[in-house]
Amino acid sequence: MTPELVTLHVWRIPRTAVPRALARMATHPARLRRMPGVRFAKLLGTGTGTGFGPGDTDLTRWAALVVWDSPAAAAGFDASPVGRSWARLARAGVRVELRPLTSRGEWSGRRPFGEPSGGRVTGPVLALTRARLRARRAVTFWRAIPPVAAALHDAPGLLARFGVGEAPLGWQGTVSVWRDAADLVAFAYRHPEHRAAITRTPTEGWYAEELFARFAVGDVVGDRTVLGWAAPAGDPETARGNA
Repeated sequence: MTPELVTLHVWRIPRTAVPRALARMATHPARLRRMPGVRFAKLLGTGTGTGFGPGDTDLTRWAALVVWDSPAAAAGFDASPVGRSWARLARAGVRVELRPLTSRGEWSGRRPFGEPSGGRVTGPVLALTRARLRARRAVTFWRAIPPVAAALHDAPGLLARFGVGEAPLGWQGTVSVWRDAADLVAFAYRHPEHRAAITRTPTEGWYAEELFARFAVGDVVGDRTVLGWAAPAGDPETARGNA
């Protein structure tokens, strides 16, 4: 069943708070999954999005991706013990409300976003990629990433991008936000560096498990700079999202 609402919560913390964030990463995943109305949830570290591995890690930014039974259940996140705990730690935070458009693959053996049927959208879209690398193929994968990451940096219509991961090595992904679906499609399927990576994926056998999903962006609440958002908050073409 395709969920009505997925939320992405991202927090920027002071460097002095990193040990406390690491402690939360050890204890909060199970608490988050047990929250009423939560179908699926992951606490994630983040990176700059320029590569993969320890060198890309950003220890001052952390995230949670949550799939909800209903918007009413999602409304309780900020008041929950997990939400309050991260809010106390953070110097800035943002919540992105998402509606699944397409999803292919699995995450921890599940299809957390169901089988959405797509549909036409106007406004920003978010792309999520996530993979568990095969250990014997990891070095080949890391060597293939820099040209794609460099191309993404200058891609027309890109509003924000960063890496996400469940572990420092091997369990990684990317989040990217685009001005509209056309810009995302143009990069994904027409840019030569990215097309080359797509072509190599099945032959190289990089992934033991993979998931690719796209979402319509609804409300973006909080400090967009935590996401690295490139457009001004008042820009009507990128700020309104998909209601």
